[in-house]
Amino acid sequence: MIAPRPDPGTARPAFVGELISDQLHRILVERIVTGAMRPGQRVDPGAIAEEFGVSRAPVRDALKRLEFEQLVETKARSGTAVTIPSIADVREVCQLRKGIEWVATGLATPLMSEAQLRELRHEIEAAQKAADRGEYEPFFQSDARLHKSIVAASGNERLIAVQTSFEPYVSWLRVLGATGVHRIAGSTAHHLRIIDAMLARDAVAAQAAAARHLDDVERCTVEDFGEALARCSPRA
Repeated sequence: MIAPRPDPGTARPAFVGELISDQLHRILVERIVTGAMRPGQRVDPGAIAEEFGVSRAPVRDALKRLEFEQLVETKARSGTAVTIPSIADVREVCQLRKGIEWVATGLATPLMSEAQLRELRHEIEAAQKAADRGEYEPFFQSDARLHKSIVAASGNERLIAVQTSFEPYVSWLRVLGATGVHRIAGSTAHHLRIIDAMLARDAVAAQAAAARHLDDVERCTVEDFGEALARCSPRA
């Protein structure tokens, strides 16, 4: 695992196993989705190379992947910056999620074990109790795990690959504040309906619940997004 050099005079960190560009990509994704790098913030490849004691080649490779994932964008005269998402971007991601998860829910309903589903249900209920105490992180973790688990259980490798490709973007929207904490109780109710339909092995009902949930996610995200982006944009 690479790490920033604490001092310019120290030795360069060792690179073990993973490609340098993959490690840099993972670190930069984490910085973006946690808000450490803000929408519109300029990304300096030279500064990243210096920070980690590497050449610019793996930095360029990592940034190309981020650009493909639409987490950064490069313009001819202004260079590379963290993407500033638009309402259209939010709608497209939500619509893509709905298509993938509607299919995945139908496929996963007869395949997931009762133990898996009950574990997810317990986690959803525990996350809501934590949110009632003002602790919101368990909800975001439970939310991500539920959606990822259902797609993974579908057994469709292409669905899984597509979801994996845009999951950093979805996580980023959550951190930007597009999933407001005041929406948690409603999302919990939707999640429980999905799980209960799957426990009943009613794929049609589970798909309908998933579709309603993701329609609501799109509506709420669009409503909350403008304010969230204003809070998270670079300060003058």
